[in-house]
Amino acid sequence: MKELIAQIAELYSAFEKDANAQVENGNKAAGTRARKASLEIEKALKAFRKASLEAAK
Repeated sequence: MKELIAQIAELYSAFEKDANAQVENGNKAAGTRARKASLEIEKALKAFRKASLEAAK
């Protein structure tokens, strides 16, 4: 579960960097990377939720 949390933090860091580049600089490629990262974050969060529920049993 610790690895999953570290992965989520890493993905969010990449998302934040690219999202800021899009907003501040109008970088379209960064926007594409940010959207891709958001999908990866969503998958990781679903995996975390599943693992968390298993740990709570």
